[in-house]
Amino acid sequence: MKYLLLVHHNEDMFNKIPEDKRKEMLTESIQLCHQLNATGQYIHASPLQPEATGTVVRVRDGKPMVTDGPFMETKEQLAGYFLIDAKDREEAIKIAGRVPGARIGTVEVRPLIEITGLPIE
Repeated sequence: MKYLLLVHHNEDMFNKIPEDKRKEMLTESIQLCHQLNATGQYIHASPLQPEATGTVVRVRDGKPMVTDGPFMETKEQLAGYFLIDAKDREEAIKIAGRVPGARIGTVEVRPLIEITGLPIE
């Protein structure tokens, strides 16, 4: 079953972490991706640009409304994701515990709904 691991942390606090520590976390995340790939569990992963670079699109009464910046004010922002294949929720939770971002924020584990008819990469 596929799971999306959503990594959330406080951007301001993250930016206060020394650069060498942030680089270590990125290296550790890349290593985790390679470990998951070796076991056939890796699908995709990526950090995200800062929340302020985002754009929100809503359609109301058939008219798109575009807003720059964050969706809402929160203490933690969506920082990145891992898309994995795990045998069950417990295994996905164990993998989430290996994500470096879990040490400074939270990792939300969400199962995907598998549907047919989508294009294949």
